[in-house]
Amino acid sequence: MHSDLLLLVDGRFPAGAHAYSAGVEAAVDIGDIVDTATLERYLAGRLSTTGTVDAAFAVAACAALIDDVETDHLWRLDTEYSARVQSPHLRATSRRLGRQLLRAARQIWSHPMLDELAASEEGGHQPVVLGVVVGAAGGTPSDASAIALHHLGAAVASAGIRLLGLDPIELAAVQARASRAAAIAPADVERWARCDSSDLPATGGLLTEILGEEHGRRDARLFVA
Repeated sequence: MHSDLLLLVDGRFPAGAHAYSAGVEAAVDIGDIVDTATLERYLAGRLSTTGTVDAAFAVAACAALIDDVETDHLWRLDTEYSARVQSPHLRATSRRLGRQLLRAARQIWSHPMLDELAASEEGGHQPVVLGVVVGAAGGTPSDASAIALHHLGAAVASAGIRLLGLDPIELAAVQARASRAAAIAPADVERWARCDSSDLPATGGLLTEILGEEHGRRDARLFVA
């Protein structure tokens, strides 16, 4: 892994991830997550559904930068990702996180695709931005996949500590187990890097969307989503 990519897996990187619980806050509120075991179950579910979608789009965006394709391809990816997120609140949150990641990344790395994303009023979805940033930092589509899954796992584990006071050492082990189980096969990475954007995974979670929308309407919450 390129040394610059270590910045992207560091929780201190200022990309707004501290405000994102990956749905854990809503799941805690309805009693779906109450302890380490239920959080591990939740994380496994997210990694196999929305996590797979995020990884696939990060792979495709990274490959687009490496192959120097036309930037219109990025916006097709962005549109396809929007179609996979039914909740308006979660779509807005994804774009907010994408803008924050892009703002931090452009202080470190430069590439025309980063500038193209920054010039957009809405900005790109977080997984699309992440893939472009990984490529600009010297990473590969496989790196983009691994980092996308790492970000989801870290968000869930961090939220479990902050919301329920769970043992951070136990949650580090939970994150490691879940990430190993969800690791993307090289053949999938290769396929996602080359396929049409409409053929990328669409394995979302209905409960994730419902809870995300309901959570977004609350006045009192610790995380944006």
